[in-house]
Amino acid sequence: MFRLTILITLLLALSSCKNNVSYEVSDPVYKRGDNPSWAAKEFNSRGWSPERGQTGTQVFWLRANVSLNRSEMIEHLGMEVHIFGAFEVFWDGQKIGENGKIGAGVTEQPGTESSCFLIPDSLAKNGTHLVALRLSQSYEQDTDRRFGIKIEYYRQLLRNPLIIMSFMNMTAGAFLIAAIYYFFLFINSNRKEYAILIFCITCFLFFALLIIEYLKFYVSIPYTHFYLRLETIGFLTFAISLLVPLYFTIQFSSKRKWILLGVLLITLIATYLLNLRSYDLTAMYFSYAMWLASMTVVLDACRRKEKGGAIVLAGLLCSGIVNYFLVYDFGLFISFAIIVLCMLYLHAIRAKEVEREHQTSLFLSARLKLELVKKNIQPHFIKNTLTSLMDWVEESPREGALFVQALAVEFDILNQIADATLVPVSKEIELCEVHLKVMQFRKEVSYDWTTTNIELSDMIPPAIIHTALENGITHSAAPEDGIIRFNLNFERAARFKKYTLTTTAKNRPMRKDKTSGTGFQYIQARLTESYGSQWEFNSAAIPGGWQTEIKIYK
Repeated sequence: MFRLTILITLLLALSSCKNNVSYEVSDPVYKRGDNPSWAAKEFNSRGWSPERGQTGTQVFWLRANVSLNRSEMIEHLGMEVHIFGAFEVFWDGQKIGENGKIGAGVTEQPGTESSCFLIPDSLAKNGTHLVALRLSQSYEQDTDRRFGIKIEYYRQLLRNPLIIMSFMNMTAGAFLIAAIYYFFLFINSNRKEYAILIFCITCFLFFALLIIEYLKFYVSIPYTHFYLRLETIGFLTFAISLLVPLYFTIQFSSKRKWILLGVLLITLIATYLLNLRSYDLTAMYFSYAMWLASMTVVLDACRRKEKGGAIVLAGLLCSGIVNYFLVYDFGLFISFAIIVLCMLYLHAIRAKEVEREHQTSLFLSARLKLELVKKNIQPHFIKNTLTSLMDWVEESPREGALFVQALAVEFDILNQIADATLVPVSKEIELCEVHLKVMQFRKEVSYDWTTTNIELSDMIPPAIIHTALENGITHSAAPEDGIIRFNLNFERAARFKKYTLTTTAKNRPMRKDKTSGTGFQYIQARLTESYGSQWEFNSAAIPGGWQTEIKIYK
């Protein structure tokens, strides 16, 4: 944040610096043909056309007068020329440079759209001077790129792009690092939060936008590929203008986000089609549409008093002010940077909430471990079990020893799974089987346990099947054959997996005012701990027994 503040301050300073060289440029005039005498300052260009017209592959000339006035003459002057084609530049009749190679058709070597030339000190005195260009434009013949020149101290002409580029590259690097970091965060997270992915893509697109925008400063781009860069900038701006409001709608849980995004998409496409080849204007309109859509979402969030809404609203207002007062190139990127910082702020708030939820889940997990232990060593369970154990030891020491062994195994398994959040279903089945052995000694009732379609490596929260089994034992009485049967069935579908525990027995009468017991509360808490809200739990009497269903969604 500190570095970004410095960047903005320096860019504002650069944008406010006044040119120490005062000059005025007359409207250019054109003539087809090739005559070296047309470069002379004394030549009379009366009758030349103010329009270039169709030049085809012919050589043509351009002339313009420059009125120069500077207070100090201590530095070399330079001239920056903007035009399409390959050309030679003459200042008061003296050639001072060239860009590309003039030629007809394929013999032409295209020059760049922008180039700088040093003006000889002897010809850089105050007064009226002549700029003449000898040109060819064998490619992009239908494009009449507006002629423009900028006169400044030569060192300043060379240094300014480097200063701007250094700060923009630093900003681009920061967004690239952010994009990589949040991409790794997304792919390594158990909970896939698509807001993180959208933020990651937005940071990467903003990095690419900065690089493509200032690519012209360190890569020579022939005028034949000039519009390719502008089209790329337009598509990147289009994507960013769509993703930023989408991110805000997700973070602020907007109810009608798809309607808003649909309208925004139609607006962006219409803007592109109505402003073909008006590249800067199109990108500007894209940014306006993004800003308005984001402002709509944030205002609605403020109305609903969503956390972070006021800060983001202030950031959007700042971005709008910056974009209004600064020139387009600086204003657009600084306002984009402010908006991305607002997105980062929202993610920081979300990360804080996730951390708080994690701490809450740790406390919940600790409480559930305690509940698991308490549930199985509660006084009436221990008392009844020990009473039954004493009877078995007195009547049948051999069976009593088996009873003790089964009870020891059950407590050993419970001790193993007490600290786990998820355990293999094979361990859960083992716990259920040994619990039925204990209950068979306690209640002197026969129990039968079967499984269907079980995937032994599947992971589930500990003791939830065991708790459902206890519930089935509690609500059931032995049928005529004296055997209470339990069947655990597993089903896996594309969107969910489901465990169904069916108890075949006589149902005991239930009180009508009976509420959910601690066993059900334990199952629901364990499912919430591991799966959030992506689960369903149902347990109810059915004809001929009791059935419990646990459905877990992907």
